[in-house]
Amino acid sequence: MGLTQSTALVIGSIIGVGVFSLPYSLSKFGPISLVAMGIASLTAIAFALLFAALSRRMPADGGLYAYSRTAFGNAVGFGNAWSYWIDACAGNAAIAVGWVYYVEHFINKDGTTGSSVLIALTCLWVPAVVNLTGVRNVGELQVVTTVLKFIPLLFLATVGLFFITPQNFSTWNTSGDSDVAAIGGAMAICLFTYLGVETAAVAAAKVRNPRRNIPRATVFGTLAAAVVYMLSLTAIFGILPAATLSLEENRDSYAVATNTILGGTWSGDLVAAAVIISGIGASNGWTMICAEMPRAAAEDGLFPAVFTRTNWRGAPFVGIVSSTLFASAAVLVSFWGADGSTVFTTLVLTTGITAAIPFGFSALAQIVWRVQDRRLGITAHFVRDVLVAVVAVAASIAFIYYSRNTGESGYVVWGPFLLAGIALLLGVPVYLAERSRMVPPDPVPPYDAP
Repeated sequence: MGLTQSTALVIGSIIGVGVFSLPYSLSKFGPISLVAMGIASLTAIAFALLFAALSRRMPADGGLYAYSRTAFGNAVGFGNAWSYWIDACAGNAAIAVGWVYYVEHFINKDGTTGSSVLIALTCLWVPAVVNLTGVRNVGELQVVTTVLKFIPLLFLATVGLFFITPQNFSTWNTSGDSDVAAIGGAMAICLFTYLGVETAAVAAAKVRNPRRNIPRATVFGTLAAAVVYMLSLTAIFGILPAATLSLEENRDSYAVATNTILGGTWSGDLVAAAVIISGIGASNGWTMICAEMPRAAAEDGLFPAVFTRTNWRGAPFVGIVSSTLFASAAVLVSFWGADGSTVFTTLVLTTGITAAIPFGFSALAQIVWRVQDRRLGITAHFVRDVLVAVVAVAASIAFIYYSRNTGESGYVVWGPFLLAGIALLLGVPVYLAERSRMVPPDPVPPYDAP
């Protein structure tokens, strides 16, 4: 993949169906969620700058996993690889659940659980088949779906702003909690929509001229997503009051808002169709990432060697199939005894916990390396790099802290931590089995100032 396809991978992975399902999930907090999205956007840009700097220094396959392994050894590297793999699989499951909202704009309008599960599984397995045909098809699909998904976002980020009703912002915080608590809770959900900022770095082996293209794709893709996110979400909360957004029949909020602007139902149908295509594109990119991380770890002896196997098209079929099975299991478990909104939010917060671990360790690796550079007299961009890394560490901690769900039952409230904890514990026997095969990490490359 060149710069265009790499940037499409980043944008396509960031902008999946998360942002299109976001207003429904944020409706319980109200318009104050816009503050949370602003903070999340600045945090995502900090992560983009972090991964741009790290990938320029070390354009290694596996990205986040490679940084933590090189800085802190195989044990920490395995923990980060496993955590990120869980994050990617759970994130893909969340995309599939959010995708259901827009498919059910056309079919299964009564939300029958069994049918909803089948729809979600379709969103997982169709991209898996595409990935099995090779990286070229994956890249081409990313470009096409990225263009299509921008249409409804750009429409609401521009035209939608002229249809805002100021009174919809009069009740700023509808959560019943303090403003700080509401912003924190909303921010954990908002940050999910930026997961994907790291995908070009993770897929370094698939990127042409990675030292040049990965940093550019990461920053360009994140900035593009941040602009349309902030503007379109502002339009949604301005067009539809929070009470309307919270209704089950308005889960496809972008379609509802478009119908409100243009009248009738035809425009909402077009938006829903665009989001459906967007979801397939996002799942397509994440399926590749789900396979790339264990493949990179397996080549270093940290994951079972079976993950290095490829089919006749060069696709890591074991990683693709096993990751899709993992995501399918997450969908089934999450739908058990919960409604659609709770399922989506629980999966979103689970990905937040498991993503924050490798994000935070990547930032710590940058701090350690830059301090070592300074001791050697290499001070170029020291303050900038360390400041960005410190912000990334703080954001990672906050990401975990605010990943509690809302609800009456303890299972719902702590569900994200329960799912994340179980998934992480499953990695212990894998680590013990693979420990003797692990090869020592290579030394960190010298700092290469841009």
